[in-house]
Amino acid sequence: MIKKDWVELPPHSQSYKDGVNYFLDIAFTKGMVEEEEILCPCSVCYNDCCEVRDVVYDHLCSKGFVKGYTEWIYHGEDESLIDFDGDNDDETSSHDDIDGLLFETFKDVAEGGGVHERINEDAKKFYKLVDDANQELYLGCEKFSSLSFTIRIYLLKCLHGWSNASFTALVELLKEAMPDLNIPVSFNKTKSMIKDLGLDYKKIDACPNNCMLFWKDHEKDDSCHICGTSRWIEYPEVANDLEESIKAHKVPAKVLRHFPLIPRLKRLFMCSKTADTLRWHADHRSRDGKLRHPADAQAWKDFDAKHSDFARETRNIRLGLASDSFNPFRTMSLSHSTWPVVLTVYNYPPNLCMKAENCLMSLLILGPKSPGNEIDVYL
Repeated sequence: MIKKDWVELPPHSQSYKDGVNYFLDIAFTKGMVEEEEILCPCSVCYNDCCEVRDVVYDHLCSKGFVKGYTEWIYHGEDESLIDFDGDNDDETSSHDDIDGLLFETFKDVAEGGGVHERINEDAKKFYKLVDDANQELYLGCEKFSSLSFTIRIYLLKCLHGWSNASFTALVELLKEAMPDLNIPVSFNKTKSMIKDLGLDYKKIDACPNNCMLFWKDHEKDDSCHICGTSRWIEYPEVANDLEESIKAHKVPAKVLRHFPLIPRLKRLFMCSKTADTLRWHADHRSRDGKLRHPADAQAWKDFDAKHSDFARETRNIRLGLASDSFNPFRTMSLSHSTWPVVLTVYNYPPNLCMKAENCLMSLLILGPKSPGNEIDVYL
């Protein structure tokens, strides 16, 4: 077990200093290290800023260890790192935990076990992904399965902004060079595999003037019931035999991309890596009266007083909403406005709240002009 009794010793004692070195050995070996820096857990920094080892040592010896930080979740303590003295298998830790990913994504199906007579869609997706996870990337490959490699290469596409065409060209080249490589042969087939993991969005047609959404009761309407504008792009009529032979295909004038929130919040609670962190604001936050987190603010306290039933359950999610426009074409000569609506989970500690991977894209509003006050229609 990790030794923590030294934290309560006087900072000037040799035992305390030995404990600080013991802590730093764990933090820099197993914890969250970025460019040789870790979060400083002294009573002043309180895990809000990153410092190199010598600076963290000086802070801890001069200012003391922060009160209330009893589980070193940023410095190497989790379910796989509790036994610091044990031997770790570096080769095993380098593998992607695909089995864990599938189990936590399809927990209900996985725990149910067996194939039912009338198998539902989630179960079909689960068993298909399990098959992909059990297939070797190529004969004799032990580090990657077909699924894990596909996820990794798709992640690179997203991180580095590859186009769909360039992604397809890459996988085609890989298949040409290594015909036995067990991967999807195009971007579309890769995307369909990723969609089964729940990473998908819904398209909802909208009025070009931002008056309404063609959704729910108005899903089949052809024009806006407020301004009368057609839902579809109007093409000029061409009188020739060729045009009549073409099958009619209606193109919506404006489309909203909606990323459903509830399934994503469910995944946060199903994932063992994030479930405990969603109670940080209640269980691990310092209560010394200083404003370090939104939970320390008066607005949070007033909300809790007004909605006591909601506040009583610490796992309830507190969300912050932000939106702003940008032009995706990198030139102001082309009129276009893209509005992402992003949600931030305030249950997390401050250093995790604003990390890109923890910001939830909720809506993507595209169009030639800004929605202005009509953004409420989308929200």
